[in-house]
Amino acid sequence: MTPNQLTIAEARKGLLNKQFSSRELVLACLDRIKKFNSRLNVFLEIWEQDALSLADQIDQALSKHEDPGPLAGIPLALKDVLLVQGKEITAASRLLKGHRAAYTATAVARLEKAGAVFLGRTNMDEFAMGSSTENSAFGPTKNPWDTERVPGGSSGGSAAAVAADLCLGALGSDTGGSIRQPAALSGVVGLKPTYGRVSRYGLMAMASSLDQIGPLAKTVKDASLLLSVIEGDDPLDSTSLALTETTVPELIPEDIKGMRIGIPKEYFIPGMDSEVETMVRQAIQKLEELGAEIREVSLPRTEYALATYYVIMPSEVSANLARYDGVRFGCRATSASSLPELYTQSRGAGFGNEARRRIMLGAYALSSGYYDAYYKKAQQVRTLIADDFRQAFRQVECLVTPTSPIPAFKLGERFADPLTMYLADIFTVSVNLAGLPAISVPGGFAEREGKKLPIGLQFIGKQWGESTILRAAHVYEQATEWKKARPILL
Repeated sequence: MTPNQLTIAEARKGLLNKQFSSRELVLACLDRIKKFNSRLNVFLEIWEQDALSLADQIDQALSKHEDPGPLAGIPLALKDVLLVQGKEITAASRLLKGHRAAYTATAVARLEKAGAVFLGRTNMDEFAMGSSTENSAFGPTKNPWDTERVPGGSSGGSAAAVAADLCLGALGSDTGGSIRQPAALSGVVGLKPTYGRVSRYGLMAMASSLDQIGPLAKTVKDASLLLSVIEGDDPLDSTSLALTETTVPELIPEDIKGMRIGIPKEYFIPGMDSEVETMVRQAIQKLEELGAEIREVSLPRTEYALATYYVIMPSEVSANLARYDGVRFGCRATSASSLPELYTQSRGAGFGNEARRRIMLGAYALSSGYYDAYYKKAQQVRTLIADDFRQAFRQVECLVTPTSPIPAFKLGERFADPLTMYLADIFTVSVNLAGLPAISVPGGFAEREGKKLPIGLQFIGKQWGESTILRAAHVYEQATEWKKARPILL
């Protein structure tokens, strides 16, 4: 086993025991990136020299028995929507090609302080709008389990990087499932924290009331370690909140005996892939065997979640992306003869089809005469959806659902049909609408054309209930073999 195949916990132990150096660990990842990135299109930019220089500094500190931090020497990747001062940041859009960040995101700065080594920025759907990473202006990322299929989105590059052992962990962002869905389709762990648990300062905004930064990793404990570093109140983000309890990976309990776990009956729907349903029901049976008390619960407004999300999210998109006008930064038209023409040409050339679609949808929903009928009504339904969760959590401690109704689909299969693409988010968007934490862990495999495709199992918690879902997900993970499976790349 090469160092890049290790979990973060294993790599930390190996570094401290001097089994390998930070430079050797980083080089193992860089070598694999050089070998497979052209096939997978995971990294948009690789920061090789910066990574090796920092690795050398960490090796020197370790040789002097200094403590460079809990993530000292650990190679991580960053979704191309998180700012790093002086580095190019594009949100996978032509509009921002060549733009450099003026400051560093709080979550990234906290990882830096903990000693993490950043390998580069990963591909994504443009401005985080998509479920397949096909909306990137720089080409789609491919799923390491089957390179003819998508890795999920919008954090598909981060998920594929972890799955292919190009890095040990990564950061993504989750607005309607953009960490959890690609984690499920790529066979890794993806955690979306409670809204406000992680600062959004330095995250390029898509939909501000829904966006949340979170980790992707190989194991639940690795994800919890990354969360423990990036979480916490930030004076630079007014929506971040003081923690009621901090995340301590070492204290995650090793059993779930007596835990009340709810199964929302509305999450088993017509059209769900039969292999996904079979694997999820087997997972529920496994949780019961592990001592959990399984109860059926109801989330009656689930059927309205997708429609509600696709009114609120585009409305916030249209407001947030209004700043990209070709004047202050980004793509600027050169042949415009008037200011309105400059706006039209710059945005028309810079934005891709999906970004344009959502901007127009949002502008329509917010326009005079339609605001009450669409946006206001969607916000009212959002409140009802959150109330459904509150009612359910009076009966149970966490919920278990499929993460995605389908395994990874083929590149191009849904790209021309946005409504079909949006259905991939059907089990994840309600979590964002309610501001809850959720984690996706590997839950089995489906088989297509002789290839194994990962299936994700989602644990949903009440607000600030990360400790509960981490506990349940960790116990399930340790009781199954799914975490050991890795894609074969030749």
